[in-house]
Amino acid sequence: MYHHNRSDIADQSWCTLRAQRALAIWNKRRMSPGFPTIAWREEAEEHARMLREEGAFLEEMRACVAEPLADVPSQPDAFIRWFESLKEHGPGQGDPLFPWLAERASRDQLRWFFEQEAAGEAGFDDLVALTQIKLPKRAKLELARNYWDEMGRGNEKGMHGPLLHDVAAALDVKPSIETTVWESLALANAMTAMATNRRFRWHSVGALGAIELTAPTRACHVAAGLKRVGLSHRERRYFELHAVLDVKHSEAWNEEAIGPLVAEDPRRARAIAEGALIRLECGRRCFRRYRQHFEDQAAKRSLETTP
Repeated sequence: MYHHNRSDIADQSWCTLRAQRALAIWNKRRMSPGFPTIAWREEAEEHARMLREEGAFLEEMRACVAEPLADVPSQPDAFIRWFESLKEHGPGQGDPLFPWLAERASRDQLRWFFEQEAAGEAGFDDLVALTQIKLPKRAKLELARNYWDEMGRGNEKGMHGPLLHDVAAALDVKPSIETTVWESLALANAMTAMATNRRFRWHSVGALGAIELTAPTRACHVAAGLKRVGLSHRERRYFELHAVLDVKHSEAWNEEAIGPLVAEDPRRARAIAEGALIRLECGRRCFRRYRQHFEDQAAKRSLETTP
């Protein structure tokens, strides 16, 4: 079973707004469709420099989660049990932020929370598409089924990405890199880095699997909060859908992707575990930062109302 590593590296170089904002801007640019330019050599040089920066960030995250990896099993059934234990004992699980969002947060507070989450959203569908390249057949098929669900099974109205936009429209949120805390940017940057770098292929499988494993409870709390402040079923459907669908996705991901991948090559267990822990550690930092923001807000209001 995983035991939470509570070490912080907030004083290290990549835990800064400037560093994560630079990576986020680069990721947005390189992941967007474009056209040939006469400056392609300069762009290639910048790309190489940013790849080194991205690599340094990932190595720092790997160091942060190194301690709990010592006991990761490599036998498939044992590894799945270890992996599934992350739902209860992994970084950030059971954070008090989410019951508070469900029961007490105001509409403005939920709006700020969603703005941070939306800006840090790397696009699960695109991450799955990038990760499945050249995977073994059984795992590739499972990622394809997952991707098809993300695409609304061919129905535009059922696509998950636009459902997220419905929440943004309802809350009048306009996510921006410039207004997002570094922890949220780091989460998106880490997910993009693992999905786009082939040396982190197995890490990305673990990171995406960790999302499917741990998201339902959080989604349920957020949906409850959105309902409480007046959002309609259609407007909160993204979270209500993921509160249910991701449970099934997680079971299939573990059975059809992670288990067979580890059975085929036990070395993959550590990489998958490391990717999962990086994703969850990034999430833990986000939740801590969000809580600090709301606590600071409350303290400021208290001072303003004190005679």
